[in-house]
Amino acid sequence: MPFSRAQRVAVSTAILASTAFLPVLAQAQSRNEDAGADDIIVSARRLNQTQVSGSGDIGVLGNKAAEDIPFNVRSYNEALIRNQQPDSLGEVLENDPTVRTTLGFGTAAEVFVIRGFELNSDDVGFDGLYGITPRQLVAPELFSSVQIINGASAFLNGAAPGGSGIGGSVNLLPKMADGNRTRATVGYVSDSHFTGAVDVSRRFGANQEWGLRLNGSARRGDIAINDEFHSSYVVGGTLDFNNGPVRASLNVNFQRLRQSYWRPKVAIGGAIPRVPDADTNYSQPWSHIQTRDIFGTFNLEWDLDEHAMLYFKAGARGGKEDQVTASVTLVNAANGDATGSASYVPRTDNNEAGTLGMRVKLAAGGVTQEVNFGTSVAWQTNRNAYDFSVTPYATNIYRPVVVARPAGGFAGGDLDDPFPIGRTRVASVFASDTIGLWDDRILITGGLRLQEIKATSYSYQDGALQSFYKESAVTPVVGLVIKPVPGLSFYANRIEGLVRGEQAQPTVTINGLPVPVSNSGRFLPPIKSKQYEVGGKLTFGRFDAGLALFQIDKPGAFYRPDTDRLGFFEYGNFAVQRNRGIEFTLNGEPVDGLRVIGGLTILDAKLRRTEGGLNQGNDAVGVPELLGNANVEWDLPFLPALTLTGRVVYTGKQAADLTNTLRLNDWTRVDLGARYLVPVGQSAMTLRFSVDNVANKRYWASAFTAFTAFGSQLLQGTPRTFKASASIEF
Repeated sequence: MPFSRAQRVAVSTAILASTAFLPVLAQAQSRNEDAGADDIIVSARRLNQTQVSGSGDIGVLGNKAAEDIPFNVRSYNEALIRNQQPDSLGEVLENDPTVRTTLGFGTAAEVFVIRGFELNSDDVGFDGLYGITPRQLVAPELFSSVQIINGASAFLNGAAPGGSGIGGSVNLLPKMADGNRTRATVGYVSDSHFTGAVDVSRRFGANQEWGLRLNGSARRGDIAINDEFHSSYVVGGTLDFNNGPVRASLNVNFQRLRQSYWRPKVAIGGAIPRVPDADTNYSQPWSHIQTRDIFGTFNLEWDLDEHAMLYFKAGARGGKEDQVTASVTLVNAANGDATGSASYVPRTDNNEAGTLGMRVKLAAGGVTQEVNFGTSVAWQTNRNAYDFSVTPYATNIYRPVVVARPAGGFAGGDLDDPFPIGRTRVASVFASDTIGLWDDRILITGGLRLQEIKATSYSYQDGALQSFYKESAVTPVVGLVIKPVPGLSFYANRIEGLVRGEQAQPTVTINGLPVPVSNSGRFLPPIKSKQYEVGGKLTFGRFDAGLALFQIDKPGAFYRPDTDRLGFFEYGNFAVQRNRGIEFTLNGEPVDGLRVIGGLTILDAKLRRTEGGLNQGNDAVGVPELLGNANVEWDLPFLPALTLTGRVVYTGKQAADLTNTLRLNDWTRVDLGARYLVPVGQSAMTLRFSVDNVANKRYWASAFTAFTAFGSQLLQGTPRTFKASASIEF
């Protein structure tokens, strides 16, 4: 198992700590024995309300109220995760009107499209740190909150080591002890997928300064796609201490996921095929992905006095993957004929990350200041190998053909014991100052982060050094918040994204002939995207609304004739993709018992500078013109124990190729459900039933182009899925 000594020590410490405190926890639970049935129903309903907050942890700026943040932020609580019974992180983010989910190139890894740019699963943050979240797929049961920050965030969180996140970031927060309760859950998902979970929360100590949250879940069985099998086993624990000036927490988690016979994306050529039946599976029984991860974080906050706080955060992850894919390429759009290929990719990861900083608050002469400064670093080591089949097999996306797994033949690395293929280090120092004027009705933020990206790659053949990259860049931020009256705020920001530059190849093929490249072997400087955004936030009663208008310019690289060296081409960051958009979000309880989460996103993503002007002005691939979401919960006034739920997800048309000759149709999906509360003694049982994709609509959900040489890939939407569960708290 590829876990470092530090990670093994952290796991052992957490287990010993949990064991030592179990006798204390057994005595810590308290109940209100005098509570009546109506009180139990009211209390249980409150705990089960799905909520969205505009407040949250804004990277180095710390925890901020929504009206003080010059960015568009939303956080989805654990009640939403519990009620919707999602299978993956992507199913949680389906609730957001600014995010859509697809899969990576030839993998089961989820990719999140925010403001028209991809956020890879590798770059999802955990407790504010990169590289700690499991890759590929993430089980959502371990998290108390899923937070989205729309827009570039190279200053707030640092550059994502995986090279994505230009349009936004996602941060997952671990569960913490929030009282004394025990919750047990059993569930079912069609076709034959069964679940069980236990969640224990305790506060103890003379002043309730200690807390322990232990939770685990198991899921196993076939889902609604024909013969596709999913299993998930997770366990996590957080021990925290909160007493006076010191706050500390230790979180450790284990996750083991497996998907077998998983339905892949479909690579297409010059036409978009008719969508197969919603539950059709054109994969192969031998395809699978299995991941195993141990990961966690340690947090420490120390109030030096009432004006200054020192904070430290560190995390680590050891991960192992075993993946066999069954890729599908369409050869005849009319009848669905296709070819398939197999690949085997074993991989292990050892990642560490940490940040250290200080936050100082000052006030004098009617002016407030909050100064932040510190440093952060993330290390990632990737060991992998590959074995691709060389002989394709015949199949059909409408009438799939089951075949034996084809033999490999194109291999690299050590398949039995993968050695390092890549090492990445992203280090930075940062400083910011937020000045408050007119009783903090005007907040002005300015900051700089100096970042250094170091990347080393090694040969798959013998592990020898292949390439080396070490570049630095400064990413600034400027933000403004104006609060003219309580409940209303306007904001603006100018912030940058940062990813590492690519390497120029020795030659480029032009008209079938190799042409030398003048800057062969050189790495391009880091690519910095620029975002400009203005918006407003409105709170009235229990209802929040937000409006954001943004523009993001992202450079891209291509080869062009070198005007200084005749007969040579040069490689550089000459391309630009400009994404403009409007985001409208709303959530809250406009009237008692009626809760709404929703919004709209309008996107205009254009290729502004392209190689030789080809496709210039075209729409970017896989960026819908319009996104819309509406989630509704209604507590029936004439039947207080019953809550009806509904969700509508709309995704507009999107380009499916660079030439824009292919486009995916828009699609709408409707989900319906209900919750019913039943008093059981002094506790409450929550019964849930829901149906996703009620109409069993079949649709191409997204288009994705990872490499232009391989064309576009289409992801089919999930079929009608029934979900049921029962939870009891005591």
